[in-house]
Amino acid sequence: MRLLPWAGEEGKPCYLIGDGTGRLSRTADRVESVQLGMAAEILTHAADLLADRRATADQLRYLAARLAEALTDVHRVAESRGARIPPPLHADAHGCAGHPHIE
Repeated sequence: MRLLPWAGEEGKPCYLIGDGTGRLSRTADRVESVQLGMAAEILTHAADLLADRRATADQLRYLAARLAEALTDVHRVAESRGARIPPPLHADAHGCAGHPHIE
């Protein structure tokens, strides 16, 4: 299952069941790309605004709201992509991936 990069009704997560090659998967890939690009732009804007000592409380509050939205989107993308990474072939008792021993 793939966590999609948008929320459903009442903010609930949406999932796609499939092989990842269909139209909805491609749409999700494009949406993720847009979300990540927007997050990068907001980070650049944030750096500029935070460096400006004349920034007003309203400007900073607006920035904080946009940063929270972007972080929510990026977090969802990271969860979705992380869930699709196959588990390591070998793991120790702590779940850490092991490296083959060379003798």
